[in-house]
Amino acid sequence: MNVSVAVARKGPPKPADSVSRIGGNLAPHEMRDPFDIGEALTALAASGDPVTVYSGILDPMLARIESVDPELPHFVFDFTGSQIPPQGPATFVATIGGSAKLQFELDSDFSALPGQPHLVPADFPEACLVLNRRAARRVETPVGGNYSATFSLSNKQYELPLYDFSKGGVGLRATPEQCFGLSVGKKLIGVRLELGPALVVVADLEVRLLRPFRTFLLGEQVQIGCSFASISMQMQQTLERFVTTGLPERRMVKR
Repeated sequence: MNVSVAVARKGPPKPADSVSRIGGNLAPHEMRDPFDIGEALTALAASGDPVTVYSGILDPMLARIESVDPELPHFVFDFTGSQIPPQGPATFVATIGGSAKLQFELDSDFSALPGQPHLVPADFPEACLVLNRRAARRVETPVGGNYSATFSLSNKQYELPLYDFSKGGVGLRATPEQCFGLSVGKKLIGVRLELGPALVVVADLEVRLLRPFRTFLLGEQVQIGCSFASISMQMQQTLERFVTTGLPERRMVKR
């Protein structure tokens, strides 16, 4: 899955980048679909986010995902600057997009590729635990509804579909070509958000996440996560009410 998006890949991980395991008192959901697992691993490969490795009584090790081949299904770890775990079971933990924690188990000999001692191939795990850490309840937009974001950036007009929203921000979907000019941290001014037939919001957004993924129907896509850069109390209350119960009449709320 080769998706070209303006996402800066992070460098080799540092000890401070270690991610703790999902606690036993939490309630993650289990992901078993190989396609979904491939999407999650591909997002980690694209971002360069660190993967923390727990193996027996050893101190946590750090790696990145170098590449993913969802057809095999197979992927490759990059252990540059870190030791490779010994043969046997190990737990791998990573954070995806700052909003979810991913954890999976592998039982392998963790043998490096010939001539590349820092690269270690692995098969997809049978299952992953996913802990969603979003602070606000989100509503997924229904198929066929009128949910979109319209804005101008560098003299270019954008109109992108929304796939979910909350009182804290919105999630957009685009093709890689439509993402040209967008980057994490970019401010989008005066975005018109059509939240179905009942609500229109005009607000400033900040791009917080660009994650490539693939769908069977639409092909290569990019998830664009945005937070509200500034939000009035009135708009926050309106969104919270709409997320919770919906609104019967059409309204327009400005930032």
